[in-house]
Amino acid sequence: MALLLSGYFLSELSMHGIAFAQQSIGLREYIDTFDGYQFNYPQNWIQVRGAGADIFFRDPYVLDENLSVELSSPSSSKYKTIEDLGPPEEAGKKVLKQYLTEFMSTRLGVRRESNILSTSSRVADDGRTYYQVEVNIKSYANNNELAVMPQDRVARLEWDRRYLSVLGVENNQLYELRLQTPENVFLEEENDLRRVMDSFRVNKVAA
Repeated sequence: MALLLSGYFLSELSMHGIAFAQQSIGLREYIDTFDGYQFNYPQNWIQVRGAGADIFFRDPYVLDENLSVELSSPSSSKYKTIEDLGPPEEAGKKVLKQYLTEFMSTRLGVRRESNILSTSSRVADDGRTYYQVEVNIKSYANNNELAVMPQDRVARLEWDRRYLSVLGVENNQLYELRLQTPENVFLEEENDLRRVMDSFRVNKVAA
């Protein structure tokens, strides 16, 4: 699970409380016939190579809004069904734990607040069951972490993000579509982002 969920996201530092997203201009289909998955993504997003994920797209204007796909190694994982993760609630805890591990900071005075907003299971039109997990993570940092007196260490919000994951199993592998977006942008683009989530499919790969 840790291998699957380990992935690269853009820098945790972003403009405080500011994000500007373009209006939706439609979705484009991406199909990976070699690894066995497909999804739709906003057509104005750009692909970033070498980002540590199997595939990675990001908004060209909101740099901490992005999408990636991770999949477990076929040689070290033998998933048969999505239920191998347990119920959606258990999968949600694993997803959140991995996010917090990835965003662990060595800086003084940094703390993270996190919540699992929802977990669910759905059967798509391909007959497969997919889990969906939504979490919110906020990052706070002291404005003067070296100050001696507590009143001189004022915590400020660095970022507030929504993380959306869709999990599926095929080819004895666990696949995860991940969406990351600032909370204020999510409120504007929720319908489009949910369309992206709903479009994710895993496909049988010919032996």
